[in-house]
Amino acid sequence: MTALHETLRRYVADRAVPGAVALLARGDDVEVVTVGHVDADGSAPMARDSLFRIASITKPVTAAAVLMLVEEGLAGLDDPVDTWLPELAKPMAVRTPSGPLDDLVPAARPITVEDLLSSRTGWGFPSDFSLPAVQALFAVQKDGRYPQAYPAPDVWLAGLAQVPLLYQPGEAWLYGTSSDLQGVLVARASGRTLPEFLAERVFEPLGMKDTAFEVPADRRDRFTTSYRPGPDGTLEVADTPDGEWSRLPAFPSGGGGLVSTADDWLAFARMLLGAGEANGRRLLSPTSVSRMTSNHLSARQREIGRLFLGGQGWGYGAQVDVTPAEPWNVPGRYGWVGGTGTTAHLVPATGTVALLLTQVAMADPTPTPLMRDIWRVTA
Repeated sequence: MTALHETLRRYVADRAVPGAVALLARGDDVEVVTVGHVDADGSAPMARDSLFRIASITKPVTAAAVLMLVEEGLAGLDDPVDTWLPELAKPMAVRTPSGPLDDLVPAARPITVEDLLSSRTGWGFPSDFSLPAVQALFAVQKDGRYPQAYPAPDVWLAGLAQVPLLYQPGEAWLYGTSSDLQGVLVARASGRTLPEFLAERVFEPLGMKDTAFEVPADRRDRFTTSYRPGPDGTLEVADTPDGEWSRLPAFPSGGGGLVSTADDWLAFARMLLGAGEANGRRLLSPTSVSRMTSNHLSARQREIGRLFLGGQGWGYGAQVDVTPAEPWNVPGRYGWVGGTGTTAHLVPATGTVALLLTQVAMADPTPTPLMRDIWRVTA
């Protein structure tokens, strides 16, 4: 029994998770471990092709889609986003992050496409949720783990435009909102819906046959039940196979709306490791992949996002490790975690890909003990 298998087996035996899929790939050498069941009732064993709500490991996929538009000349990194998102043409910002909502100043400059990609638009979550502008954002920025809670993009954008920026554009890394804005940008700039664009330009070329914003009835026997920890530590059902993903949402969330499998996300990771090429087709240029997987944050910006980043950096759509704070924090390691209990990382220097898919949600932004143990044995 490998260390990866033993780690998963221990957490399933302790009932921390009903089941899990883990994958470790080094070049063509791929280890996939499945343990437990698709639900707490044990109705079916976990399988390599089990479907999971991957939550925020959707973000790198959306960032890649934006870069495709940049490469085609449909958008530029320095272009103001109000070309496609006119609702955001004249944002106001709080004078200071801790200031009241009635003490506002105009944005010093327009929000750009690069601001969206690097999560420095001025909207999003810092380490301190108590700030007035953050509390106002909570009324608009929905939990991506429940896609049917979102209104249509036009309605969501109109509401967001009424929330003041917490920081000036480009000044601070803030979590969450920018990736949803990226998804709306892709749809408006391409003239396609986000699901249509991703299916045609990303999923089909990479053979990601099970990745989508909804799960059709004939695949739900492979779809895991989603849980959240209850107050007493027991697992509570958060969503069933016939629930939130049984139909296309009004707002397909570029920040967290996809369902996928371990092999599908591996295909996406291999495209990045291949400098944008896979299966004989080029999806992105090496320059775009390099920008995507390089840190864009200053030390101060990393500190503002410490609750989420733990002092590490951010590329486009995911974290980029810059300091060896833990054994798994290899400088250059790129990837992220999903609030539904998923993680996905790749290390360009070694060609390593490590994935963990579970169906138990995180209680807060801190990675769970299972996540950390999986990172430890796959480092």
